[in-house]
Amino acid sequence: MVGDNLSKEKTEMVFEAIEIAKSTGKIKKGTNEVTKMVERGDAKLVAVAADVNPPEIVMHIPMLCEEKGIPCFQIGTKDELGAASGIDVPTTAVAVTEEGEAKSIIGKIKKDSVKAEEAPVEEAKPVEEKAEEAPAEEKSEEKKE
Repeated sequence: MVGDNLSKEKTEMVFEAIEIAKSTGKIKKGTNEVTKMVERGDAKLVAVAADVNPPEIVMHIPMLCEEKGIPCFQIGTKDELGAASGIDVPTTAVAVTEEGEAKSIIGKIKKDSVKAEEAPVEEAKPVEEKAEEAPAEEKSEEKKE
């Protein structure tokens, strides 16, 4: 899950996307509704409150989002997420199911999160190369015997 290192600008973009989608598209609120939307592949963007206690309540959501390729962010508090969703009570999670006029913002968020995920993949390549070298060493030992 992205979220621990989100810039203030990115956090504001996620909140703005939720607020715009609330009035021009569709959103789902709460752990159960968000889980359903992610499992069905209907969610375009997911936000989970950072202050959910116990965290086990929402810890499955980021993994589901990763499987489905849905951007998921841990942001703000339950109160802030509830306010952004247009309700007077706190909420643990929000899923944007129809972007409405927030389509461009969500597109930019997705594009930025894909770029962030690509960087660690490049660092992993040398590890794979080392794994390929190991069988060659074993063959040379076999020849010595």
